[in-house]
Amino acid sequence: MLQKPGASQVDGGAPQFAQVFVLVWAGSAVVTLNCRLLGGAISFFQSVCVLGYCLLAPCIALLICRGILLAGEQTVILFFIRFFVTMLGFGWATFASTAFLADSQPAGKKALAVYPICLFYFVISWLIVSRSP
Repeated sequence: MLQKPGASQVDGGAPQFAQVFVLVWAGSAVVTLNCRLLGGAISFFQSVCVLGYCLLAPCIALLICRGILLAGEQTVILFFIRFFVTMLGFGWATFASTAFLADSQPAGKKALAVYPICLFYFVISWLIVSRSP
């Protein structure tokens, strides 16, 4: 994210891993805390687990996008294919986690619980689609 694409690979990607790790855990903690503060009937660890399991779709999208990036010369069409695949992963993750977490919220507060979930997966999807070769 913050590293230049041509930066030395001596560190083996440790800074990138740390950035994504902190982003996922901090985002999960904020979404979970929001669910708990809204009066949700779900425990902290259940919410974190649901958010983590629902990251499967963006991970699959990441693998497909990396394959497209390794295929060779990048064109506008390949970018839109990557964008479409990433948005499918975003939609799948958001739908799946919303199905679990929104039902644990009081009736009048479901939208307040769903917005941070969408924002969390949007940031992850943005990182996937913005990765350049």
